[in-house]
Amino acid sequence: MMNLKNCRVLVTPTSYAKNDAQLKTELESQIGEVIYNPIGKPLTSHELAKLLPGVHGYIAGLDEIDARAINAADCLQVISRYGVGVDNVDLDAARAKNIIVTNTPGANSVSVAELALGLMLALARQIPEAVDAIHQGKWPRLAGVSIEGKTIGILGLGSIGKHLTRRLAGFDCKIVAFDPFADVAFAQAHHVELADLDAVIAQADFLSLHLPLTAETRGMVDDVFLSKMKTGSFLINTARGEIVNEDALLRALQNGRLKGAGLDALTVEPPEPGNPLLALPQVIATPHLGAQTDGAVHNMGWWSTKDCLAALKNEKPDFRVV
Repeated sequence: MMNLKNCRVLVTPTSYAKNDAQLKTELESQIGEVIYNPIGKPLTSHELAKLLPGVHGYIAGLDEIDARAINAADCLQVISRYGVGVDNVDLDAARAKNIIVTNTPGANSVSVAELALGLMLALARQIPEAVDAIHQGKWPRLAGVSIEGKTIGILGLGSIGKHLTRRLAGFDCKIVAFDPFADVAFAQAHHVELADLDAVIAQADFLSLHLPLTAETRGMVDDVFLSKMKTGSFLINTARGEIVNEDALLRALQNGRLKGAGLDALTVEPPEPGNPLLALPQVIATPHLGAQTDGAVHNMGWWSTKDCLAALKNEKPDFRVV
């Protein structure tokens, strides 16, 4: 076990300890030196490689944690992800250097599910367009879409998908879901119809993505995928931007296949100026804020810190990935 007072810990999530000064105080009271994100946004591999030498513990945001960055770390023992996704971490490189990798599964599930539902409602009732019109002194009569009686498709019935299912229970809608490892007991208890991928895509009036980013899901929402969706349906993505081929989505919105899209994740974040998707009025985009609530930030901060400290003390982390 290392003397924690001799340790250096790098903390890069920009929302770490937000609204919770006790978390920062707790970490700093145990660790000799804590280094915080110097630029206020996710770090590139090059930026990270300059910071990791001499660091023993790393509480990581959405940084580019590739082999180059990991190999620059000369005494790193743990990468504790502040969040559930580890697709931005080169797990093979970490494994090769005997670096423990942890995450915080379920810490932000409620918050992301609530945002998915919020985007669904905003699309259905054209809320941003109506608000903007009012601010311009207009009084439009916008025709919305009711969720009642519609079919909600959920791709990925994990923790977030389950929380969304529970929150949809009072809307008198039909829920169909695809998950290769579906919890059948949960589906039966909550009146969710399990179906194969194509069947869910074809039925959904609102299709919500809750899939991890993998080799199989990267770019899966392409022209072929979108051609299978109902004409006039809506797509909601609160997962990873790379799951959606944005050029294909633009075409589907422009040709009327989709009526609208709610996106909390984009392929490039922040998006490049002039991204044509963001110029469409039927697209509601938010700046990857699914996990940015008081509850989620609290959970991710404390859980990632606890596992980082546990690894440095040669104790068993609660949520070890590697």
